[in-house]
Amino acid sequence: MGEEETTAAETATETKPLTARDIRVSDDEREHVVGVLQKAIGLGMLNLDEFTERTDRALASRTRGELNAVLADLPGLTHPEAAPAPYAAPGAPSYTRSWAPGQRMELNAKYSSLHRSGPWQVPPAMVVRNKYGSTKLDFTEARTSTPVVEIELDSKWGSVEIIIPAQAAVDYNSITEIKFGSLDDKTGSNGRPGTPRYVLTGRVHGGSLVIRHPRRGFFG
Repeated sequence: MGEEETTAAETATETKPLTARDIRVSDDEREHVVGVLQKAIGLGMLNLDEFTERTDRALASRTRGELNAVLADLPGLTHPEAAPAPYAAPGAPSYTRSWAPGQRMELNAKYSSLHRSGPWQVPPAMVVRNKYGSTKLDFTEARTSTPVVEIELDSKWGSVEIIIPAQAAVDYNSITEIKFGSLDDKTGSNGRPGTPRYVLTGRVHGGSLVIRHPRRGFFG
């Protein structure tokens, strides 16, 4: 009886279909990922201890799934054929991802206003160009495909308002310039744990950048 059960288990294992995440990786792929980690530490995305730990894991990886785990929280750096399953914000309905890993959306508000809200699908990365206009990005009901969303700001004499869910967080330590303008983080979540995590980069020249949670009550 024991032998029959063992044989059945072995057969089930042998017939289990392979996915892209199960494909074996080569030394060249491991070395490529180490190079990506070197760039990440240069950008301040990793500290030295994290870099060392992830490098060891990358060199020991056997499959694409294991190798991708090293880059999981670095925006747009996973292998498109072995990316993790789409991430949905807690409470959001299920959906089919429409953005491939590494894809980037560009939003432009020039002498006008741009507003995104509701259950809109958020790409892994986006660029917001705002010149003499206003941009409002409401992620309260948004459907994100990755746990980290990178937002590059190019705002000049305009206003940008970003609304994030209570369980989310922001990281704006990589914004390179705030000149003749202001940054008002009403969430107090910068640098703290949170999912999704919105990483802001770029510059704000004139105007304002406001980050807040959804308003409550009749006047929200």
